[in-house]
Amino acid sequence: MKDYKWEINDRIRQLLIELEAVKISFEALNLSPQAEENLRKTALMKSAVFSVRIEGYPDTLNSPKAESQKLVRAYRLVHSRNAPQKLTLAFIKELHRVTLDKLSYNAGKWRRDEWGIFNEAGVAVYKAPAHFNIPELMSRYVSFVNKISDHLGIKAAVAQFIFEKIHPFADGNGRVGRVISAFILAKAGYGFRGLAPFEEYIDKHRLDYYEALEPSHKVTGFVEYFLEAIVIQSKEALSTILVPQAQSTENDLPPRQRELLEIIRDHPYCSFDSLQRRFISIKPSTLRYDVTQLTDEGLIKKIRKTRGAMYLANS
Repeated sequence: MKDYKWEINDRIRQLLIELEAVKISFEALNLSPQAEENLRKTALMKSAVFSVRIEGYPDTLNSPKAESQKLVRAYRLVHSRNAPQKLTLAFIKELHRVTLDKLSYNAGKWRRDEWGIFNEAGVAVYKAPAHFNIPELMSRYVSFVNKISDHLGIKAAVAQFIFEKIHPFADGNGRVGRVISAFILAKAGYGFRGLAPFEEYIDKHRLDYYEALEPSHKVTGFVEYFLEAIVIQSKEALSTILVPQAQSTENDLPPRQRELLEIIRDHPYCSFDSLQRRFISIKPSTLRYDVTQLTDEGLIKKIRKTRGAMYLANS
C-alpha cells in the first residue's frame, strides 16, 4: 500500500478550505425533523441512482430500479447508528452484500477470478491483483486506510482510489467504493447530514472521473477530482435547501402527503379513485384530508368540482 502516493498541492488546500466552510454551513442549518428526513430521503436516492448510472446502468429518480433501491440501503447503513466507528473488512463485505442482495450470488464474497481492463485490441491496460491475494490485500487495505492521518476528505478519496485498484469483488466495486468514501466522510463529520449527493457531480463528469482513476499509484489527481465533486455538489445542495418558504412547506409535509404530491406530479389529472388505489389500506376520509391539506397549501389544485374531479400539481 505504501506505493500509493499523493501530494497536497495548492488546489487541494483551497478545496479543503472550501470544504470546511460548507461543513459549517450545513451544521448551521435549522430544519424541522420532518423536513430533514424528506430531504435526506431524496438525497440518498440521488446518491444511489447516480452511482448506478456511473457504472452504465440507466436509471431515473421517479422510478428507480432494483440496483438503486438496494444501494439506498447501503447509504442508509452508512448514516445509521449500526455503522462501525472505523472501516472494517466485515463492514465492507456487508456493504457489498446489501448493495447486491438478490442481484448476484457473489454478494458479500471476494471475487474468485482474474480481472482487468482491456483496450479495443484486446490488450490489458490494467490488471487487478490476482484473486487469491484479495484476502491479504484487503486486510492491508483496511489497516492502511485507518492509519491515514491527512484530512478526512483526502482519506476518503484515497480509500476509494485504492479500493478501485484492488477490485475485490466480481461486481459492484464502483458502487461500494463510493459508499466507503461516503462512510469515511460521514464518520468524520463531512457527511453533511446525508443531504449532499456528490455522486451526481461524478455522473455529470464521468469521463473526468475515469481519467482521474487511470494512474496506477499516483493518487493526487483523483484527490483533486473527489474534493471538487464534494465541494461543488454540496454547495448546490445547500443552495437548493435554502429555498423560499413555499418549498420549505413542501419539505415539512408528512411522508404520505409528500408521496401523494409526487404521484400527482408524475400523473397529472389523476382522480381521487386512482389515488385511493395507491393507498388501499388508508381510509378514504383520511386520504381526502391529505388531499385537502395539499390543496390548502397551494401545492395541488382541483380541476372540476364534481365526482369526476381531477388533481394537478401547481408548478
